Amino acid sequence: MKLTKNTHSCVRLERDGRSLVLDPGAFGDPAELAGAEAVLITHEHPDHFDEARLREALEVDPALQVWTLRAVAERISAAFPGRVHVVGHGDAFTAAGFEVRVHGEHHAVIHPDLPRVGNIGFLVEGSLFHPGDALTVPDAPVDTLLLPLVAPWSKTREVVDYVREVNPRRTIDVHDALLSPVGTTIFDRMVTNLTEPENTRLEVGDSTDA
Repeated sequence: MKLTKNTHSCVRLERDGRSLVLDPGAFGDPAELAGAEAVLITHEHPDHFDEARLREALEVDPALQVWTLRAVAERISAAFPGRVHVVGHGDAFTAAGFEVRVHGEHHAVIHPDLPRVGNIGFLVEGSLFHPGDALTVPDAPVDTLLLPLVAPWSKTREVVDYVREVNPRRTIDVHDALLSPVGTTIFDRMVTNLTEPENTRLEVGDSTDA
């Protein structure tokens, strides 16, 4: 399958003329949803879930389907009956021809004084894992890990240890819109030097085989 890096934590997967988009958030562009058959959303924070943009896409394309956790589904499902599917840890489904399994339940702790929301990760085709905003370790091997490079809830030590625990063949940076070019280089270098998997840096619009 082909993976295209979009803004921040958003990626597009394509195969055999079909496509799905994961986590199209408010930092991105409406074009990131163009032509997608399915959308997967890990949690409710706006950098992963742009409600207005998703509603517009659902209105424009009556075939578009969404899979997400209940907190997100409850905000949009009434207007699009039968097209917004609630999933949780342990569930499996097919979206745009891709086999998907759900792992995880909770967003990483940002600060004890802030409410902790739900978060689910998606393992696509048994090989590519998007964890959303959590350091969830699936109970299955991962070939390509979409790595949240930097976030208000993470430390570099945690990110490095996460890669070591998941032990994928390679990592691809996501969750990186908060970094300057200089900062991106520093964080990439640390991940590369402290972990064994190949670390891949894609700019927005770049693609690779996944």
